[in-house]
Amino acid sequence: MKSAYKYELAEAAGVSSSTLRRWLAENRLELSRLGAKPRQQLLPPKAVDWICREYGIDL
Repeated sequence: MKSAYKYELAEAAGVSSSTLRRWLAENRLELSRLGAKPRQQLLPPKAVDWICREYGIDL
């Protein structure tokens, strides 16, 4: 898995960027543990992998 922007994940999930941000806000602690900061737009590979598995997103 490679780094990805939040808007790319939102497009792949078929939701708006604001909806994706709400989803991610619910898991702020887990994402922080994976190296993603709340305002960060480009997410690290570990966080992208976790988000894709958690929300069933195919990149």
